[in-house]
Amino acid sequence: MERGKRLAIMIETAFMAALSFILGFLEFGGPWLAGGSISFIMVPIFLMAFRRGWKAGLATGFLAGMLQLLQGATIVHPVQLVLEYPIAYTVLGFAAIFTTHAVFRERIPYLLMLIGIVFGALLRYIDHFVSGVIWFGSYAPEGTPVVAYSALYNASYLIPQTIITVIILFVIAKYRPKFFDQPKWK
Repeated sequence: MERGKRLAIMIETAFMAALSFILGFLEFGGPWLAGGSISFIMVPIFLMAFRRGWKAGLATGFLAGMLQLLQGATIVHPVQLVLEYPIAYTVLGFAAIFTTHAVFRERIPYLLMLIGIVFGALLRYIDHFVSGVIWFGSYAPEGTPVVAYSALYNASYLIPQTIITVIILFVIAKYRPKFFDQPKWK
């Protein structure tokens, strides 16, 4: 890959990670006492993944996760720190494995985008679910199984966040499809 193109991708990755961080502040309130919220944080990560490929998506997610960590994370264990922040956002970049930039030239691949977004969000959900079972089980109401608590708790904000993300990305794809038609990393 030529140097100028690589530099452009690195700058775009940094910009999208910063945008993700900023959009993380635009959140909808909810009953989540142990973390989690409904926000727009995933939109730029998925945008970057679909625009530049899975490597750029992973890099954007990693940087966004690190920025989230610096914002003021709930840390109870070093492994939990890694799971809940860098890894949870990094895995969103895998959404790009379901489509290529060439597909956007022919048509808008709504179904492939949906599968990719749901796949990335599911990976993030699994990450938070495991962390919830291991480290946040004490928040479960008495008599509630920790596994059920973690499953419902994390689904309560990730499902709405994923739906909102899908809607926003579909609107962008419909009205600005050329945004996604970029060459991917080789």
